[in-house]
Amino acid sequence: MDGDPAIPHQPSDSDGPGTPAHAPGAPGTPARGHHRFAVLGPIRAWRGSDPLPSGSPQQRALLAALLLRDGRTATAPELIDAIWGEDPPQQALATIRTYASRLRKVLDPELLVSDAGGYAIRLPHQEALDLGIARSLAADAEKARTSGDRALARTLLARALDLWDGEPLAGVPGPHAETERTRLCEWRLQLLETRLDLDLETGQHAEAVSELTALTAAHPLRERLRELLMLALYRSGRQAEALAVYADTRRLLADELGVDPRPELSALQQRILNADAELARAEDPAPAAAPAAVLPAQLPATIPDFTGRSPFVSELGAILSGSDGQVMAVSALAGIGGVGKTTLAVHVAHAARPHFPDGQLYVDLQGTDPRPALPEAVLGSFLRALGTPDSAIPDSPADRAALYRSTLDGRRVLVLLDNARDAAQVRPLLPGTAGCAALVTSRVRMSGLAGAHLVDLDVMSPEEALQLFTRIVGAERVGAERQAALDVVGACGFLPLAIRIAASRLAARRTWTVSVLAAKLADERRRLDELQSGDLAVKATFELGYGQLEPAQQRAFRLLGLADGPDISLAAAAAVLDLPEHATEDLLEALVDCSLLESAAPGRYRFHDLVRLYARACAERDEQPPCGREAALDRLLDFYLATASRVYALERPGDRLPAHLSATRHPGLVLTEPRAALDWLFAEADPLLACVRQSAGRPEALRRAVDLLWAAKDLSESGANSKQYESAALTVCEAARAAGDPRTEGRARTTLTMVHLFVGRFDEADDQARQAMELARLAGDPLPSCWAPNDRGIIALYQKRHTDGERFLLEAIENFRADGNFIGEASALCNLSRIHVVLGRLSSAIDLAQQGIAIYDRMGLTLRLANGRYALGIALTQAGRLTEALEQLGEALSLFHDNRQPLWEGVTHFRLAEAHLAALRPALAAKHAEQAIALRGIGGEWRRATVLTVLGKALRQLGQADRARACWRDAEAVFLQLGSAELAEVRALLASELAA
Repeated sequence: MDGDPAIPHQPSDSDGPGTPAHAPGAPGTPARGHHRFAVLGPIRAWRGSDPLPSGSPQQRALLAALLLRDGRTATAPELIDAIWGEDPPQQALATIRTYASRLRKVLDPELLVSDAGGYAIRLPHQEALDLGIARSLAADAEKARTSGDRALARTLLARALDLWDGEPLAGVPGPHAETERTRLCEWRLQLLETRLDLDLETGQHAEAVSELTALTAAHPLRERLRELLMLALYRSGRQAEALAVYADTRRLLADELGVDPRPELSALQQRILNADAELARAEDPAPAAAPAAVLPAQLPATIPDFTGRSPFVSELGAILSGSDGQVMAVSALAGIGGVGKTTLAVHVAHAARPHFPDGQLYVDLQGTDPRPALPEAVLGSFLRALGTPDSAIPDSPADRAALYRSTLDGRRVLVLLDNARDAAQVRPLLPGTAGCAALVTSRVRMSGLAGAHLVDLDVMSPEEALQLFTRIVGAERVGAERQAALDVVGACGFLPLAIRIAASRLAARRTWTVSVLAAKLADERRRLDELQSGDLAVKATFELGYGQLEPAQQRAFRLLGLADGPDISLAAAAAVLDLPEHATEDLLEALVDCSLLESAAPGRYRFHDLVRLYARACAERDEQPPCGREAALDRLLDFYLATASRVYALERPGDRLPAHLSATRHPGLVLTEPRAALDWLFAEADPLLACVRQSAGRPEALRRAVDLLWAAKDLSESGANSKQYESAALTVCEAARAAGDPRTEGRARTTLTMVHLFVGRFDEADDQARQAMELARLAGDPLPSCWAPNDRGIIALYQKRHTDGERFLLEAIENFRADGNFIGEASALCNLSRIHVVLGRLSSAIDLAQQGIAIYDRMGLTLRLANGRYALGIALTQAGRLTEALEQLGEALSLFHDNRQPLWEGVTHFRLAEAHLAALRPALAAKHAEQAIALRGIGGEWRRATVLTVLGKALRQLGQADRARACWRDAEAVFLQLGSAELAEVRALLASELAA
């Protein structure tokens, strides 16, 4: 039966209201000595936390019959019929009495009572029985859903479902138990359907696909599950599979029952065919943990002394307040740096907040940085702010932009895009629907932004500039020296940022007069009159603030400005300054107080982009001797290299890589715990990779730069920061080639091999590895000599060049052994195991993988041990030893998860799917394949296509032929585009289906 769940056998009026539920056996749930019972699995009983014997199967049947009557008396004939049905033994009544007597000896006397020739179990409260807890939770969930709190309803239903422990009344004989078992199983399915419905309503469609795939395989005629699966697939961008589910369902119903799908299912198919926009949008996109809709309020604080700009405020305010028309309002402010674009935009946005009740989004697009913010990264941040869970955010920029626009559809949200580089960066971030509006600030005029209202913001008028100066300094001081104040704002070029900094300095020094400030501007920076346009006007204003710093503060300001990257940690800053952390923190906080540095987060600092440029100019001018600049950058590079090398060593004890890295003069951080080490690495990913790119431009730092890439390879191997890692590797490789440094170029090309390999670009990976091997021979470098042939062996495996693969891996093993690198040897052994699998040498394959695992075990490596178990699981699968294979792959999956390796989690789910498919368990195979796809960490389109191929095989075995074909067609398109060898297999699968 489909539809919303009915709660079986509602409790009587005497039952109290639902209380927080606990699963039976949870420690400390009721007071010790209280009895608890379970029927949603095997019949069990506890006194406190101590389990009680429940007796023979017939005695358990008596206990179950009494527990399921909610305290009502069961007569002896009713109990006899419940236990034995139409064929009771001759001494049935005496047997009932014997069972009751035995139960009394186990239970407290007041629980099992004799009444009117029968028996009853009187529980003190419904939470003493797991079924009572489930009823209470289901009732509370229904109330929460009715009141609109879907997240709470879902949580309550999940808790209710967690109470099931396998088949209800497991092992209990008798017709009554069989009837109740069927009823409870049906109720569980109804609760599960409702929870999955809530999953889709709260935007968790990607996660639901895997579970629904398994459920439809287990209950193929249950149309509600099919309907939910279609909707989940459609909302996950898998329209063809959603329609294939309908086709499979229609054929199955016709073959099995001779009926058509129910109207709701047919209507859903039609809406999918019509690409119904409403269907693609979840009713409540908030994450499950959030009790209310997410209303982002990201606008920076407006300043209390905002001055002037009245025409612009009125103009922009009118546009935003009228944004409920037929066209989305877009206004773009342009002007030189420091002219007040952000200040004006934030002020106008705050004033317009009442017109945008669904929230305001803000982002600094870092348009003046060498590497501005990527639109796809910003879209990910916006989608999270709007309540979209990470697991539902697509990978591709186009899909993210589409989901972003869909999420904003029907809402009134204001988006402030600050400091944009150009129109191309902005376009994907525009809402696209009436009712929303966007404000854009940029140094360039957004003439390429179609339909935008363009505003060119100039410097302030003299009157506005003096008014701003007066508000900061004070009317009394300015009134006494009006002409000097006019001289000051004139020297600042009427640029708001310059005026604010100059006035703030004066306001902080009560002994200064305005004339003193005017004289300083005139005497120290006479070029201000010549630099009134562009960034140089701002530079002159910063010179005033810089001149008021103490010498140690000036040095910190200069040197910190040299480092690339979006921000810098306190520890890294201490390395740059060559000072203890406490002294560094004092200097940095002083710079924050002077508005020359921003505190991005506790322990992290960043420059405004213009201030950073000015700090570098100061360093070039004032840092003497000039080698001090290079020394500061060297210390930063050494800090990252030493610390990343320590992270690598903690993750891979015994690996020889750290011994082959360049020596450092800075010791780096002291890290002793692997999880904390990984936390540091991922937190420092952006500034670390920026340091690599920057160091590539310094010949003396080039070798350490490539070594930092090697030490930080987890950033690429985990699937995180892969684009930034690839960019850094390309930069280093090109610099090494230009410098004629074969050692550095060989190492850089080996890192590029890894990048290409993980995303399935095998031809590019093999080319890089081939060059790396040649360069390693030329330079006599053991690192690429070991790892490049190891990678080429893996590439050859994927390209089905198995003889080449074996040759490369044997070379890698020989080189690893020569280097004394046991960890690398184990890796190559496990990879060679996979070659032997496809060559049919299964005994050898298993032995090789076990040799690798033995090395990993001996070295105490958890993450690498996961790779060994992964390889052994593959070999055991092909050898038909499926139970052992599943055990090895399951352990590998757990280890990959614990070590935050989503890419390897994904591929292990894929291998588990293969193993379950070989074990003729297609439902579990489909479940693992779906989990691999849902993780989106499986390493590019090639790997996704291989998973889709296996998913299609599982679906075909489940009788879902149309959906299987949809998976294979998707995989075919990917393999065709990549020119992959797997194309032949997937085409053969499609051909076999057509022939059938």
